Amino acid sequence: MKEKNIARILEEVKKGSIEVSEAMEQLKDLPFKDLGFAKIDQHREIRNGYPEVIFCQGKELEHIVGIVKHMLENESNIFLTRASKEIYEALKKITGDIEYYPVPEIIVVKKQEIEKSESVILVATGGTADIKVAEEAALTAEILGNTVERLYDVGVAGIHRLLGHTDKLQKANVIIAVAGMEGALPSVIGGLVDKPVIAVPTSVGYGANFQGLSALLTMLNSCASGIGVVNIDNGFGGGYLASTINRQIEKAGKKS
Repeated sequence: MKEKNIARILEEVKKGSIEVSEAMEQLKDLPFKDLGFAKIDQHREIRNGYPEVIFCQGKELEHIVGIVKHMLENESNIFLTRASKEIYEALKKITGDIEYYPVPEIIVVKKQEIEKSESVILVATGGTADIKVAEEAALTAEILGNTVERLYDVGVAGIHRLLGHTDKLQKANVIIAVAGMEGALPSVIGGLVDKPVIAVPTSVGYGANFQGLSALLTMLNSCASGIGVVNIDNGFGGGYLASTINRQIEKAGKKS
């Protein structure tokens, strides 16, 4: 349940327009709604600033549809990751405000306009093979209310491609660096800027890459300061973390 809905119910009780018993009935599903197969965290947006996100991989289609049906009652935007075209087709039958992004496999049910930040999150990739993970990060950050710029295929094998865009690196509040193979891109970027760099290792690479383990270890062992690392192929985690950092920077700017 959104914070404004709770505030509305409390105001109605204060004015005497509804009875306490009726307010209790409306609030009875707090802090979560138990659907049997899932327990929907309805207070997450109040606690964390962002509503619960549905991770689709491994879930039954009927369960995903049931969760979305309930979340539609709150008139909030709904965000689903690792979502197939089959899930999209099923959800189209219950809501029209829906969009599917096939490259990162993301579905967005848009019930409200998303206000974007003034400051920028930059998403950079080592190569074009990293774009699927990068787009998961970029779209996550955008859906959570950030202005995002993309800088793709600027890996260290041709470092002049990165150095030719130092203006973008300096403009951003937060940088998400997505790379496979040996995963050196975040270290290079971290040595060039004075802002947080979030490293996202991908499973792109030959055998000794070990499905992204070599890139992960490179990023964890980076000699550049100011780098945080999320899990292999976890574009969502990188985008979410970047959004929380960017939001705190903007809040601090408004107070000063």
